[in-house]
Amino acid sequence: MEQTTWYLINDLDQLDTPALVIYPDRVKHNIDLLIRSIDDISRLRPHVKTHKSREATQLMLAAGIRKFKCATIAEAEMLAECSAPDVLLAYQPNGAKAHRLLALMKAFPETKFSCLVDNIDTGRILSEQAVEADLVVPVFIDLNVGMNRTGILPNDAVITLYTELNELEGIQPVGLHGYDGHLRNPDVAMRKEDCDAAFLPVQQLSDKLVALGFPKPVIVAGGSPTFPIHAQRTDVECSPGTFVYWDRTYRDILPEQPFLPATLVVARVISLPSPTKICLDLGHKSIAAESELTQRVTFLNAPELVAVGQSEEHLVVDAGEGHSYHVGDVLYGLPNHVCPTCALYERAFTIEDGSVSGEWRTVSRDRILTY
Repeated sequence: MEQTTWYLINDLDQLDTPALVIYPDRVKHNIDLLIRSIDDISRLRPHVKTHKSREATQLMLAAGIRKFKCATIAEAEMLAECSAPDVLLAYQPNGAKAHRLLALMKAFPETKFSCLVDNIDTGRILSEQAVEADLVVPVFIDLNVGMNRTGILPNDAVITLYTELNELEGIQPVGLHGYDGHLRNPDVAMRKEDCDAAFLPVQQLSDKLVALGFPKPVIVAGGSPTFPIHAQRTDVECSPGTFVYWDRTYRDILPEQPFLPATLVVARVISLPSPTKICLDLGHKSIAAESELTQRVTFLNAPELVAVGQSEEHLVVDAGEGHSYHVGDVLYGLPNHVCPTCALYERAFTIEDGSVSGEWRTVSRDRILTY
């Protein structure tokens, strides 16, 4: 399916830049490949943080995926609006977020919502609010398996917390959550070794909980880099997200996963400030800027360009002596990190048969939809 000029757009005159563009046929290919990469579709729980759109969600639902993971209340609401049957808010709801989650559960009773908890204080607060709302919230204990940002270490403290949560009204512990996004060694054998080591205490905790008489916990594990490893564990739900659009980073470091880049940023040359430099309309507001300057975007039709400066609305690149670029030339950029890049655009234009065919709204980039 990969072709040298698969990305070319014929009707560029109607496309203002910078623009985010999506190739739906490639999205469908990636969803199909994901499903074929696991033994049981019910073990897929893709994360929607990458696309944040109803349209991509609906394609997954149409393909038979029923479980989803998200990071924000807006993403959870977007999923419920699409009639997603099972939604895990992979975030610990404190303060107003807890009220909003409970409001969603009331508004969308056909969707099964759950969330993360990593301490008893949050558990007690959520319990009190759930009892008042006459609801029961399924909760997963968030485990720190090496990311060192949220969760508790996978030791016996987890057993204590699980037991304490089980004694509270209004919430019900149902499983364990371990995100190992830090494990991305390009050598898949080494990545598997690291992943297995990080997962071992999680499996041991699950076995201990069963031995104590608890129902077998649901384990939600991994992201895109460790997806093929966790997919081989018959009792683990996998939650990759970037697969749907793919990007340059994962294309380069995860060659064993043949997903196709399905989203690009389209830019134009807007000025020629010097004999060797050209300026594009692709600033900080148009491409994820957390990486080093030269590692933010690669232009498929101009891979030799080297970024030398960027501001809010402009990207200056070195084109070298004697280059042939002109003002108005169009460049097709593959983002280094597609997830935060998508969040910069309120809409993406779909490209089918080489032409602009419609748009997908990045609806849950907004922090508040209704709740």
